[in-house]
Amino acid sequence: MARVSGASGRGAGAEAGRDGAGGPAEGRRRTARGDPDGTPAQATAEQLHSAAIHLLRRLRREDDASGLTAPRLSALSVVVFAGPLSLGALAAAEQVRPPTMSRIVAALESAGLLAREPSPADGRVVLIRATEAGRGVLEAGRDRRTAVLTRRISLLTPRERDVLRQAAALMERLALPEDGRPARPAGASGGPGADQAGLSSGS
Repeated sequence: MARVSGASGRGAGAEAGRDGAGGPAEGRRRTARGDPDGTPAQATAEQLHSAAIHLLRRLRREDDASGLTAPRLSALSVVVFAGPLSLGALAAAEQVRPPTMSRIVAALESAGLLAREPSPADGRVVLIRATEAGRGVLEAGRDRRTAVLTRRISLLTPRERDVLRQAAALMERLALPEDGRPARPAGASGGPGADQAGLSSGS
């Protein structure tokens, strides 16, 4: 049965929607839901968006074992995968103000996870790099999350696992900017794995 909420004040357009003729508003609603006569891409986008959020929330539970807050873990991830880089570049990558990032970096530095060093190109510029301990925190977190995924994926059928592999490759493409080139924070060193910078919790 078609929805009648919002019918008042819409007059003939609402009635036409119930009869199947489809006024403009009803047509937009069908498109958003991904009906056969609408745009299935939007329905897929909504389903993917919801699934990604639920999966991320589930995996983030594993990050509690790191002992770091989400902002600190995210900043550490950027430095590990895209550093060394300047404080300004790190703040821009995390979309926070430099004073806020300065406090985050100071806490991670006190914990022995980050260190500061002069830039080889300009000694007046200070770069932030990850220590071995910092890299270890990220690697341990990644191992915990992939272990959870591995257990869940093992419950799927071989055909479902194959479909999931293909979907993962497509999701990598969707994560790229529209020009198809991996994003990299300004001031990043561009080392291996720099294209993973900015992923929350250091995936």
